Amino acid sequence: MTFGFVKPYNSIIVDDNGGGRKPLIQGLKIEVAANMYPGRLVIKGTNDGNAVVSGAGGLVTGWLGYEQADPSFMPADVDTLYAVNDKAPVLYGCGFVLVASLATAQTILKGDHLSAGALGQVIKTVSPAVVAGVAMETVTTTGSAVDIMVLSLI
Repeated sequence: MTFGFVKPYNSIIVDDNGGGRKPLIQGLKIEVAANMYPGRLVIKGTNDGNAVVSGAGGLVTGWLGYEQADPSFMPADVDTLYAVNDKAPVLYGCGFVLVASLATAQTILKGDHLSAGALGQVIKTVSPAVVAGVAMETVTTTGSAVDIMVLSLI
C-alpha cells in the first residue's frame, strides 16, 4: 500500500498505482494558443469543437491534457504550449488527480477547494465561485505560478 500521491515527470495525470479513476477525454481544436499549456483549465471556444484557456470564475469544460495527445499534436513537454489548430485532449470527469497550475499569491492547504483563475490556472475558491477541484497537497506561491496536484471535480 502506498500513501499519498507523487507528481509525475512530464505528464499531468497522477498515477496512484491503478486505484484512481480515469478521465473522460474529448479531442478539441486549439483556437488561441495563448497560455494553452497542459494542465490548464479550458472553456468552449467560438464553436463547440474549439477550446480556449479559461478566465477567472469561468464555467470550465475541462483540463488540457498531455500524455493523451496524438503524437503529431503533442507538445515537446508539459511546459510547452499547444499551437493553434492542434487537436488536443480535454480531460473531464470527477475523481482523477492531475497536475494543474496554481496562480501566484496563493496559500493552499491540502483539501482546499480550487476554482478557475486567470490564464487557466487554479486559485483558492472564494464563494460563490464554481469549484473545479480539491487541492491534494499544501502549496504556497509568491512571485510565480507553481504546479499543484488537484482532484478533479469537473
